[in-house]
Amino acid sequence: MRIALFVTCVNDLMFPGTGRAVVRILERLGHTVEFPTAQSCCGQMHANSGYRAEALPLVRGFVDTFAGYDAVVAPSGSCVAMVRESYPRLAVGDPDLAAAVDDLVPRVHELSELLVDVLGETDLGASFPHRVTYHPTCHGLRMLRLGDRPLRLLRAVRGLELVELPGAEECCGFGGTFAMKNADVSAAMLADKCGAIRDTGADYVAAADNSCLAHIGGGLSRRDRTTDGDAPVRAIHYAEILAGPEEQR
Repeated sequence: MRIALFVTCVNDLMFPGTGRAVVRILERLGHTVEFPTAQSCCGQMHANSGYRAEALPLVRGFVDTFAGYDAVVAPSGSCVAMVRESYPRLAVGDPDLAAAVDDLVPRVHELSELLVDVLGETDLGASFPHRVTYHPTCHGLRMLRLGDRPLRLLRAVRGLELVELPGAEECCGFGGTFAMKNADVSAAMLADKCGAIRDTGADYVAAADNSCLAHIGGGLSRRDRTTDGDAPVRAIHYAEILAGPEEQR
């Protein structure tokens, strides 16, 4: 299968290792992965802030860039949800764009959707001998309805002890611009989430969105600096667990 990687802005700028992990996973399964260099922002920040006119050129650019691939994969439930849920609404009024969006959207997948639903893979032969808890991010949980797909992939990892996260379905408080516009509420939600993560005794907290993981990881690191004797809990994208260390490539 010829698969295009939509790496997303956050991963490209701050977490490039996650994009490389996706490539390692898919190439190990025998697929051709390409990185279209014309890709840019999906327009989520613009659309969510009410700037529809500014988002439309990004929608057109996305459709033009990723047309023709068998599948498009992104290590981000948030950005995939933007494409799947918002692009059809944004394209209303432009019949050509609407038709192109309708053609492309069914081929755009979050990583676990591609692996489990399209490729039929759950055991990737990965090894990760650590205690891990999983936070289901809001877009993946409520918009994409990823369900247990990421958990099925993590349960198949050798040596990984997966522990349940209390209140897992509660938001971490990030929400993109929400964290900036409602900083106090966001901080309170983050404190609750970090407390629940620490209570699991996990070494790592995994998720499908590095934006939420950056928020959670920041909260955990600040708490660790003020808590004597506690080992730090590290935030990690689940793709990096499934791919294994880069030196194994």
